[in-house]
Amino acid sequence: MELIKVIVFDLLASAPILVGVIALTGLILQKQPTDKIISGTLKTIVGFLVFGIGSGAAVVALDSFQVLFSAGFGLKGVLPLAEAVTALAQDKFGTTVSLVMLLGFLCNLIVAKFTPLKYIFLTGQHNLYLAALLTIMFKALGLGNTTTILFGGIMLGICAALFPAIAQPYMRKVTGDDEIAMGHYVTVGYAIAGWIGSKIGDPEKSTEDLKLPGWLTMFKDYVVGVSITMIIFFYIAAIAAGKATVEELSGGVNWLVYPLFQGLTFSAALYVIITGVRLFLGEIVGAFVGISERLIPNAKPALDCPVVFPFAPTATVLGFLAAYAGGLLSMVVMGVLGTIVIIPVAVPYFFIGATAGVFGNATGGWKGCIAGAFVVGILIAVGPALIYPIMENIGLVGTSFPETDFNIVGLLIYYIGRFLQSIF
Repeated sequence: MELIKVIVFDLLASAPILVGVIALTGLILQKQPTDKIISGTLKTIVGFLVFGIGSGAAVVALDSFQVLFSAGFGLKGVLPLAEAVTALAQDKFGTTVSLVMLLGFLCNLIVAKFTPLKYIFLTGQHNLYLAALLTIMFKALGLGNTTTILFGGIMLGICAALFPAIAQPYMRKVTGDDEIAMGHYVTVGYAIAGWIGSKIGDPEKSTEDLKLPGWLTMFKDYVVGVSITMIIFFYIAAIAAGKATVEELSGGVNWLVYPLFQGLTFSAALYVIITGVRLFLGEIVGAFVGISERLIPNAKPALDCPVVFPFAPTATVLGFLAAYAGGLLSMVVMGVLGTIVIIPVAVPYFFIGATAGVFGNATGGWKGCIAGAFVVGILIAVGPALIYPIMENIGLVGTSFPETDFNIVGLLIYYIGRFLQSIF
């Protein structure tokens, strides 16, 4: 009994060990050599531990920002970053999130095998983020771990096959064929951008005929984009809060130095999170790819959003600028209305806005690029504001999910669940 307790409560109850066992199983099923099995398992466990270290640092920086922003403006300033929300959820519900992700991978293979939705979602970190969202919503409804894992895993598997199908008609226009799909949970937004482009523009008047300044490309770099954005907003919050508040919070560090290091610390934390996620998901996704190739003929891989950037590089920059303009406008409106303020962070706005720009350009040229990305920029500000109060109720504060698909799924689960609970 003592040995069983050690295995169940000390080993398998530990999220890093659990995810390591998942990777170990996948590598064994693929009949990988022993050295590959050992290295893959260890990389998975270490990657998850790295993810946890980054999570802890991000939480500290988020708390500081919340204090400064609230003191300065009397408003709730929320940073829309899926990585940060997942870090908070992982701290609170680590093992549950991991099991939802695992079951979701398996359900994705089952849905692709037995339905016309032949899409295998290979952007592993986005499945992790979706697992976190689903766990948060079911926990907000007061459900237990077993129910959360079961229903969360099934829903993740369905979403992983369904959402790429939503964007596929426009994806074909971007790529010119039907070989790959979009594996990034903003597919509703990208489809809207494509639709808007088809209504207001001309695909013959492409963004690729325009010339833009080269310095804008620096926002493609994750570290640079996050650092610049967070330093700027930390200084805005610090100046608004005042010297006394900042130095009280900082423990005596100069009030003009503190925001600089907090912004850089947050950027470093997110970089650590991303590094850990890539390390441990690389092994798991590889295992599932091998399995899916043998079990599901004619399946289409759903890949991360940068896969479309080479088709319209100029549209990526224009799309980012247009989406960021939509985010800034939304921030001002929310501030005037006195609601939760969603602060547009450059990195999610770059990747989401850039992809929306490519979709809009494929159907409507430069007009479709700008209009489609601008609308998506507003959507990824409004969605996080709507879902944030639910997360706040279970103690997850300071950040929210910007992805349109996450917000749609999360709000539907929560309010349908509340309705059903009121009946039964």
